[in-house]
Amino acid sequence: MTWTTKSLLATLGATALAAAALLPAGAASAAGPGGSAPASAAPASASATVGIAAAAPAGTASALAAAAPGAAAPAGTLVPGEAPSPAIGGPIDYTAYLPAGYDPAGETRYPSVYLLHGRGDSQSAWQQVAPALDEMIADGTIPPVVVIMPDAPWSNRGGYYVDSQYTGDDPGTTPGAAVETGFTTDLVQYVDQNYRTVDDRSARVVGGYSMGGAGALRFALAHQDLFSSGLVLSPAVYVPSTPVDSSTREFGAYGVGDSLYDEARYQALNYPAALAAFDPALPVHLFIAVGDDEYVNPDPADAIHDLDYEAATLYNKAKRVPGITAEFRTYDGGHDWGVWERGFREGMADIAGYLATEPPAPFDGVQTGSAADDFAGGVLGRPDGSVVQAIDAGGDLPGHAGAGGTDILVQSRAADGSVSWTTPVATALNERAYGVVDGGDGAVITAGYQRRDHAGAQNDDLLAVKLDASGSVLWTATAGDPGAADRAYGVASDGAGGAYLAGYTSGSAAGTPSAGDKDALVTHVGADGVLDWATQFGSPGEDKAFSVSVAPDGTVYAGGTAAGAMPQATSVGGYDGWVAALAPTGELRWLQQFGSTSGDQVSAVTATSDGVVAAGYTGGTLASSIPAGATSAGGVDLLVASFAADGTPRSLAQAGSAGDDRASALVPVGDRMLVAGFTDGALGTPAGGVDVITAEVGADGVLDPATFAQFGSPQRDGADEYDEGNLFASAGVPATADTAGSVWVQGATYGAVDGATNAGGSDVFLRAVPVAALGGGTGPVDGGGDGSGSGSGSGAGGAGSGSAGSGSGSDGASGTSSASGGSGGSGALGLTGLDVTRAAALALLVLIGGTAAAVWSRRRRHAPAGH
Repeated sequence: MTWTTKSLLATLGATALAAAALLPAGAASAAGPGGSAPASAAPASASATVGIAAAAPAGTASALAAAAPGAAAPAGTLVPGEAPSPAIGGPIDYTAYLPAGYDPAGETRYPSVYLLHGRGDSQSAWQQVAPALDEMIADGTIPPVVVIMPDAPWSNRGGYYVDSQYTGDDPGTTPGAAVETGFTTDLVQYVDQNYRTVDDRSARVVGGYSMGGAGALRFALAHQDLFSSGLVLSPAVYVPSTPVDSSTREFGAYGVGDSLYDEARYQALNYPAALAAFDPALPVHLFIAVGDDEYVNPDPADAIHDLDYEAATLYNKAKRVPGITAEFRTYDGGHDWGVWERGFREGMADIAGYLATEPPAPFDGVQTGSAADDFAGGVLGRPDGSVVQAIDAGGDLPGHAGAGGTDILVQSRAADGSVSWTTPVATALNERAYGVVDGGDGAVITAGYQRRDHAGAQNDDLLAVKLDASGSVLWTATAGDPGAADRAYGVASDGAGGAYLAGYTSGSAAGTPSAGDKDALVTHVGADGVLDWATQFGSPGEDKAFSVSVAPDGTVYAGGTAAGAMPQATSVGGYDGWVAALAPTGELRWLQQFGSTSGDQVSAVTATSDGVVAAGYTGGTLASSIPAGATSAGGVDLLVASFAADGTPRSLAQAGSAGDDRASALVPVGDRMLVAGFTDGALGTPAGGVDVITAEVGADGVLDPATFAQFGSPQRDGADEYDEGNLFASAGVPATADTAGSVWVQGATYGAVDGATNAGGSDVFLRAVPVAALGGGTGPVDGGGDGSGSGSGSGAGGAGSGSAGSGSGSDGASGTSSASGGSGGSGALGLTGLDVTRAAALALLVLIGGTAAAVWSRRRRHAPAGH
């Protein structure tokens, strides 16, 4: 099963639920340095009655009953229990919260949350959040979870959840215990063996307040193999060391031998050491919250140890560590449940976007990379199972020594995965590909940009390279303004041996005056490598085209982003998305501009038999959604739109998680399409970090959110470190009524596919995603000609993202773009069943360069390396 949050789809009917407040159960955690002063209990007005049978034997559930009038949330149960712990030398007592409907004999498994209490408190302190859990689960804020609330009586309830090495007998003290080992080995293992929990780090959270906040931080950072998220409330953590009156020094938690406190031991266990040893391959998300009226240390020299100060220090240190994402909140209140309730509710809602509800899908496939950053540059599948890919390499790869900068490697692989040929497109400067499409008679065309020297001025030029079926280069063509930067971010086959390119110029193409900073540019190069026409258009701001596709009647569709009002259109605000139709000879027929007041972009377009479908993202709420009434799910949402052949809008909608969700590619399959993109939230089952997502788009251009699937490594996949997409997709083996087909998905990964090791920075993965037959009409096409391999993709290139007014980085920085691929005829494949299963061959790809320019030229053919 997969979890869909209410903010994403509202699949659970939203019912008005009475707010269940928190019970002031248990002594509140100490508010002084390290928790040396008592905190106030929750106010009576915020209390609710929760029933628990204190004497119930282990394993006997006791029903929760919220006393709030008219409470409608189904009640979970609180179950006392104990887990044997050889590490501690005795049992670990705990209370388990089991969500409504939990069946120990059922098939459903649940994420698990471990909640650690503060110094001087007990497991009963956390029991008061049971009504809040009932409410958040019922209204769809969080998925159903199993919550473990362990007791920590060791070291006079001041053990800080670490392995104490104190063996002394000072008055009022007891020898320490291996609490950290007991909790992270014995307790977690016992829970997964005795409850219906998901035994995977992606489905496990640790949280706590005060001393428990310090413990939660320790567990999340030092035990990345167990936990993927930490809920850290008013954490009793101190840098560079602890105050002299802190309870960290009192009870032996950080003691060694007869000494109650050992400075070296504290430093070894404190969070700066854990941050220094953090493994970015296993990302962790932290939600940190604190009150603005926490205990004030009377000595001004100790102000840095006030917990609001310490929490802010922690946040600012943690968020700078690769692999850690963090949120920080300061609430009005002190070291008490008024703050911790708010932090618990908001923190759980935030963490729910990262929480898996089942083990992540396999991430099989093939990976290639150098010691430098390598990025995907395009993929073209064939009906026989073979595949051609553009490989843009930042360093040396097997069989290829880098020529300097970024090189393009075009590689053909047979259906069995063996390499048929590899051809470099490489100079001492930079080359980068943004798509591979069919060139007719087994040939392929790749396009992007190449940095060239124009009388001492180095600028980027549009680049197109055609290779024959054996990998020999037939021609290489470049184009652009010699004094400005010009790039192609999209390419589509014309079905006659040539291609359409889409991108931008920061100068003047074909004599057209510049409208502003950068203008969108669409060009056509014929089968002979000669430029037929170039159409430049834009607003006074920064405008780019990221994708191009061709309809059966020859209409050329392009899409991108604009910082101002484009021709025939009006700006909505910020960066807008746009879709345009051009005649086969380049004349602009119509242009539709749309979006929110924030950053919006069209990353992929695919022509249909009677119009065009576009996909990308929106940073806000769409101003003119179809149907009306669109709302943002939070962060950045996927955007999918469709238009009739005359430009009439048919649909314009957004969908997403509470995080950052963006569409990068569209692949026509039957009378439907596959949209591919990336998310740092949970649209399927998160694998961690940033994942690749796929979903089905119907013949009407409407995305079906029920078909979302998600896959990846625990690291970042499908996007670069600037959250710009680097993802391509292409149809592969056609589906039949009896057998599944495939769609090739290729992109960047900062992690690794199953069984592989990252070579350094960003590598490139390629995997074949199985799809079943859907529809049978003529449906979406791309390229309009014979041959196979339709699809689109996204790579770097820079466009507005996120908040209003944001835009692409400078030339040479990473961004998002789309290349619409290939010929494809009339809907050769069907897609659906977006399982992520076995992949079939490899690929790897691109790194980016700076700026280019030139006039069209042709260079003579040469043989591929090693051919």
